[in-house]
Amino acid sequence: QVQLVESGGGLVQAGGSLRVSCVASGRTLDLYAMGWFRQAPGKAREEVGHIIWSTGGTWYSDSMKGRFTISGDSVKKTLYLQMNNLEHEDTAVYRCAAAPLRSRAFEYWGQGTQVTVSS
Repeated sequence: QVQLVESGGGLVQAGGSLRVSCVASGRTLDLYAMGWFRQAPGKAREEVGHIIWSTGGTWYSDSMKGRFTISGDSVKKTLYLQMNNLEHEDTAVYRCAAAPLRSRAFEYWGQGTQVTVSS
């Protein structure tokens, strides 16, 4: 089992920046990737992007490219999401997810952290 805890959400003005973090604990040696997802009220969950620990490679949803940056510490299994030039439409609950090697699918989820962008 893997536990994920996010932190760093909050209220920010449009145009501002915010960084959220996610710390993994438990069977973290078995992790293939970690990523960020978000869900706004009344909308479907969407992936922001993810990082593959073995290569350090990252993938982003097209709509997130440019303003959002994912980084992390592969030893500590800590994931970051740097968000710049935030827009009101970025208001959502941001959740961290982890994919184990055996499935390479996001099976573990954090509780999420609220990001609210005031316009």
